[in-house]
Amino acid sequence: MNAAVRAVVRVGLYTGSRVFFVYEVSAGPKPKIPHPHHNPWEKGGDTGTRTGTGTRTGGHRDTDRDTDRGSLGDLLLGWAGQWCAPHWSQFVPYWSQSEPRLSKKLPKTRAGMGGGREGWTQGWTRGWMREWTRVDPGMDTGMDAGMDGRISPCSHPCYHPVLPQTRDGGSRLNIIIVAEGAIDKHGKPITPDDIKTLVVKRLGYDTRVTILGHVQRGGTPSAFDRILASRMGVEAVMALLEGTPDTPACVVSLSGNQAVRLPLMECVQVTKDVTTAMNEGRFEDALKLRGRSFQNNWNVYKLLAHIRPPATKVGGTGEGLGPGHPNPTPTPAIPTGNGVLDGFEGLAFGMVEEIGWNTVGNWTGLGGSKLGTKRTLPKKYFEEISANISKFGIHALVIIGGFEAFMGGLELVEGRARFEELCIPLCIIPATVSNNVPGSDFSIGADTALNTITNTCDLIKQSAAGTKRRVFIIETMGGFCGYLATMAGLAAGADAAYIFEEPFGSRDLQANVDHLIEKMKTTVKRGLVLRNERCNENYTTDFIYNLYSEEGKGVFDCRKNVLGHMQQGGSPTPFDRNFGTKMGAKAVAWVTGKIKECSRHGRIFANTADSACLLGMRKRSLTFQPIAELRQQTDFEHRIPREQWWLKLRPILKVLAKYNIELDTSETAHLEHLTRKVLVPEATL
Repeated sequence: MNAAVRAVVRVGLYTGSRVFFVYEVSAGPKPKIPHPHHNPWEKGGDTGTRTGTGTRTGGHRDTDRDTDRGSLGDLLLGWAGQWCAPHWSQFVPYWSQSEPRLSKKLPKTRAGMGGGREGWTQGWTRGWMREWTRVDPGMDTGMDAGMDGRISPCSHPCYHPVLPQTRDGGSRLNIIIVAEGAIDKHGKPITPDDIKTLVVKRLGYDTRVTILGHVQRGGTPSAFDRILASRMGVEAVMALLEGTPDTPACVVSLSGNQAVRLPLMECVQVTKDVTTAMNEGRFEDALKLRGRSFQNNWNVYKLLAHIRPPATKVGGTGEGLGPGHPNPTPTPAIPTGNGVLDGFEGLAFGMVEEIGWNTVGNWTGLGGSKLGTKRTLPKKYFEEISANISKFGIHALVIIGGFEAFMGGLELVEGRARFEELCIPLCIIPATVSNNVPGSDFSIGADTALNTITNTCDLIKQSAAGTKRRVFIIETMGGFCGYLATMAGLAAGADAAYIFEEPFGSRDLQANVDHLIEKMKTTVKRGLVLRNERCNENYTTDFIYNLYSEEGKGVFDCRKNVLGHMQQGGSPTPFDRNFGTKMGAKAVAWVTGKIKECSRHGRIFANTADSACLLGMRKRSLTFQPIAELRQQTDFEHRIPREQWWLKLRPILKVLAKYNIELDTSETAHLEHLTRKVLVPEATL
């Protein structure tokens, strides 16, 4: 929550507003709010709750006092349960009753940061990571890690004979995760002890129970949480400033990768509807009310955890290729079929192995690529690749990798004119720490690298806790793509982030140094400057380090760090595991459909543009885009997309670092109404 408070405070001050803290907001329809404390810029410096739960800037115990102070609006920060508690549904009407009196003095609007029905919420990845780090040492779990069973309040569970099957397949360990509010189809609570008793009595397995409890709520925020909170904080302030007395209270959230504003009372009502549906045993309705993201997650989990393949092989096979440099990416894309070792070169040399269901059982939690990777492109091996496609009866290709995977896909499409064997469905899944593949906002592995950079920056800054004033210059990876430097700068609270996409010169460097010197003359003691490895061939990391060291003499000293390949290692984060799992399942479903669509008289012939696609996250959804169309959107010289969504977040980084710039609000969200969407069929995953 601290990152959200930081963003609200600093963007609020940037817009010329006065910002106040309210500590430990109490519950009730007319809560007694302590005296608001005026908040200077420096108090909003952390990205990590220091103001207590239910924080808001403003106040409402004495509305006359607030309007006398010039309060433009109320901004609430809290978690979903608090938003949906009964007192909030009473609190909003209380606001409305006060409106006529308030409007005589100054119009007030309300916005909040929590979570919409289908959006991201602050803190969710941190809790996710706490659970994952406790469970992972035992074995991989959940949809993120190949869990054997999950029981949640919406699942109306019944006994599945999954555990004996996994043991028969060679597994020595099984883990079942139970939600704290789990109930059976009759509404009776299901506890971990109930599951233990069932397993011991029916199967005779040695079983242990562990309750994670509040460890899931502590710890350092993940990079995703910090960036999410910062984006939502900016959006919430904009919602307040753009609001009128007639604007309904809203919740600021993220749907996919798109900021949204949802009416607060509609969110509360939908959450109440979920509870009602659960109490009445209408579990399918409860799933629908949870939203598309929840439904898709549940369907993918059921697909991978509860369904076992037939004993005999049927239909076509898909191949998994992983060209490009190693990266911390899970590889769950091919649950059955064949795997090609060492990318396109391996396909040319016939390095094809059959992969069974249990073979990939524990792959989700492993970093790197179990199939192996090479940067070799397929063009010089067209004859060998075509021969092996025919030899092994390959009917479709699923290519997992970075920019080389994209370029290799383009070459395979070009080769269709000469080699008929290449006329098969083709799907590319972006997987690279650089996040530089056209057609997708995110790539598998980038979140893991981003967390590594952010955590390292935290440790580096902490190392100077006993030093008066120090600035750190840190070099990140990414090639010409500045995604890691920019997003890590936003997550770690950097003072500057130098990237190739935003050219800079000596005057810009000097302005940054002068700005940091002025900040260091206040209560600020540490500075952080990030540099993308290929942002400028002349202004190297050493050059920037020497410049800051020389110009900062007498005010601060400098240290430099080149993070190197540690950014490419480590266990995949829960976000990457989940993202990779859903991308893999969706890709295989797509190529399966294409195989049927392109089959004629026992042969597969696919040579249309839409038979070779890249699967990527675009704003709110996963979409398939013909790779031929993405060619025009690509800067091949620098291996980056021509347009990159995250560049629009760079002004936020500068505003939070106290630069006097213009904040572009042209793409702020508009108020949307919730719509009830039908359950997504498994076939559309």
